[in-house]
Amino acid sequence: MPSPYRAIFATPGSKAFSAAGFFGRMPLSMMGIGVVTMISQLTGRYGLAGLLSATIALSAAVLGPQISRLVDRHGQARVLRPATLASVAAVTGLVVCAQTRAPDWTLFVFSAGVGCVPSVGSMIRARWAAVYRGSPRELHTAYAWESTVDEACFIFGPIISIGLSTAWFPAAGPVLAGVFLLIGVFWLTAQRSTEPVPLPREHHPGASALRSPGLQVLVMTFVATGAIFGAVDVVTVAFADEQGRKAAASLVLAVYALGSCLAGLVFGLLHLKGAAGRRWLVGVCAMAVSMIPLQLAGNLTVLAVALFVAGLSIAPTMVTTMALVETHVPRAQLTEGMTWTSTGLAVGVALGSAAAGWVVDAAGARAGYAVPTVAGAVAVVVALLGYRRLSRPVPTREGQRSDEREQHDRHGANLA
Repeated sequence: MPSPYRAIFATPGSKAFSAAGFFGRMPLSMMGIGVVTMISQLTGRYGLAGLLSATIALSAAVLGPQISRLVDRHGQARVLRPATLASVAAVTGLVVCAQTRAPDWTLFVFSAGVGCVPSVGSMIRARWAAVYRGSPRELHTAYAWESTVDEACFIFGPIISIGLSTAWFPAAGPVLAGVFLLIGVFWLTAQRSTEPVPLPREHHPGASALRSPGLQVLVMTFVATGAIFGAVDVVTVAFADEQGRKAAASLVLAVYALGSCLAGLVFGLLHLKGAAGRRWLVGVCAMAVSMIPLQLAGNLTVLAVALFVAGLSIAPTMVTTMALVETHVPRAQLTEGMTWTSTGLAVGVALGSAAAGWVVDAAGARAGYAVPTVAGAVAVVVALLGYRRLSRPVPTREGQRSDEREQHDRHGANLA
């Protein structure tokens, strides 16, 4: 492991909470596709399967920030365990209802309940922020590492979920996703020494973290970015199907994630200077431009190469986004702020998937790649319009941090 990564993992407990985070994040890439596979196998109704998957995604987008807001106020252990149990109970109900051919409305009720799943990635990044507060170099490397872990989940998660559901039994994917969630969250919350200490009630603003102008720009841009991801997934499957090699779609999409994974590892080794907002804007523009060659791909090999190149801009942009959230959101709302970016992505994925499916049905897979291209253009426009908000300093933040440090010093709290 390169020396900057060895350095961040020298902190006691860091290896354990990052490993727990890997298991806890696997359901993010397994649950939706697992439900689609399970329902399509049991009923043959792809339309129903897609609607249930979208219900899970939208429910998580609505509930995720609220759960994270409670975490900021009460701590990870007190909130994550009951939220996880509620989500796993909903997964169990969904599987039972699907197996027993219960009415469709029951499937939607339990799918909505699955959305109680906490944003484990935000919890892990909040721990890194607590460990390396005041050490931007180490925090940059830690965020890069976690973005790499995210991509690893998206490389292996769908393959495991689809493979088990087709080779073992239809519900295997969702069931294993629920098991991973239980393992990851309960392992993570058992590690109290690295858990961020909730600040006293008087340090919690009454309003949502989304009141921050900078966070608003990041979330709106991420809605367009999520549309890129959702559209690419749908269109790539359709493109592979038109080529007579539908099964190869998962490998092509894995190459897309691999490009991001490798870029994230390299990005974490760099000691970057200059404004983070400028790097973020460059990253958003690079993601948008990388969508253009996809429309020119004539076969799966060329498409895989184009997607690998497109993936190189993802993780660096995500890493910079987390750094900007940490800058523009009060520490008392950090976990909530990070979760709002995930919410923006989730909403965008749902919109991009729907738009791409409509275009593919109407004009074919090649035409479908216009959807992520348009989404990329929208992301650039939003980023350009909001850039000044990201560049604008937050006048109360430093003073707030000083007050918070004094408060915790008086109480003997050790956040590092």
